[in-house]
Amino acid sequence: MKKLSKIFAILFSFLFVFASLPFVSFADETEAAPLTGVTINVYNWGEYISNGTDGSLDVNAEFTRRTGIQVNYTTFDSNESLYSKLAGGGADYDVIIPSDYMISKLINEGMLHEIDYNNIPNFKYIGEEFKNPDYDPECKHSVPYTWGMVGLFYNKDHIKEVPTSWEILWNEQYSGKILMFDNPRDAFAIAFCRLGFHLNSTDSNEWEEAAMLLKEQKPLVQAYVMDQIFDKMESGEAWLAPYYSGDAGTLVEENEHIGFIFPEEGTNNFVDAMCIPITSSHKAEAEAYINFMCDPEIAGANMDFVGYSTPISDAKAYLSEDVINNEIFYPSEELLSNSEVFTSLPSDISTLVDSLWAEVKMGGPGDSLTLILIIAVFLAIYISIIIYKKIKRKRELM
Repeated sequence: MKKLSKIFAILFSFLFVFASLPFVSFADETEAAPLTGVTINVYNWGEYISNGTDGSLDVNAEFTRRTGIQVNYTTFDSNESLYSKLAGGGADYDVIIPSDYMISKLINEGMLHEIDYNNIPNFKYIGEEFKNPDYDPECKHSVPYTWGMVGLFYNKDHIKEVPTSWEILWNEQYSGKILMFDNPRDAFAIAFCRLGFHLNSTDSNEWEEAAMLLKEQKPLVQAYVMDQIFDKMESGEAWLAPYYSGDAGTLVEENEHIGFIFPEEGTNNFVDAMCIPITSSHKAEAEAYINFMCDPEIAGANMDFVGYSTPISDAKAYLSEDVINNEIFYPSEELLSNSEVFTSLPSDISTLVDSLWAEVKMGGPGDSLTLILIIAVFLAIYISIIIYKKIKRKRELM
């Protein structure tokens, strides 16, 4: 019996070592394609693709290996900065990955190609619930990449009771320990949820009411940030912060002191999708890239690293049960029904939002007026000096 136990022990050790080795698919044994001489420019959010670190799949390198098409990959930090690059006319991107409401805006302004689905057979793997979104009916201009919901981080050491409401972000007890989104759509959405308004409201009065609520919150806010939320929450510098569920799952898993909830008032349910700008020089190659990203095996490996939810149902076969059964990554139907997707706003509302957001960040209309007056005074002084010099010079010449 002892010999038999020893044999089983050896076999178990072998299986354990084998199981711990990196998964190698049949694709790794195929011969690399010759380089085509074409390089596509891909523009994506930061830390939003599997890049080969920590034993992960290098997605872009694998795409090049399989197709011979090289990838120049750069990143942006907000939908607004992406839009500025495209609208400025100086950008030459072949694949971009904006969020739902920005996709709607780009479609309305004629800035995206319609996609030729003959070049994207893997679109069949996209879940039916993602194929007819409000921001892009019938997915004529976009293919879903990831999805998720906005929720709330909290520090368990300092927030003893699990929060249930966005209201805690206005609690004076936590003044100086609260972080807020540094972009208007996400920040206003939280205020809208508290007020019970639809996130895509076109009522200017509702936007102004939400702005007042954000101005009330401002004295309590430590900083308006995006990716810096991770460092500030991990270090304990901040105790409360809204953020996206994909990143939340990773942070909660790595730090037992941090929790994450979806507030009871509701939240934003977002989709980021792959699009091809109208200025793309390599549309067919861009479609090949999108098709590759929709391969279930690639999508699974990619999302396993990124941490966000995949719209590709078959990709779940490559994810762990812990991830699939975690409501942070895959919320229940009840939670999803209490969320809303952003769509593009009319131009007049967008202009109003930008103005109101500037007021929120600067502390209110009073501060804005003060700044304008200061600029006006300096401008008057500058003009007076120029006029004085011209008069003086004219007198000297006389």
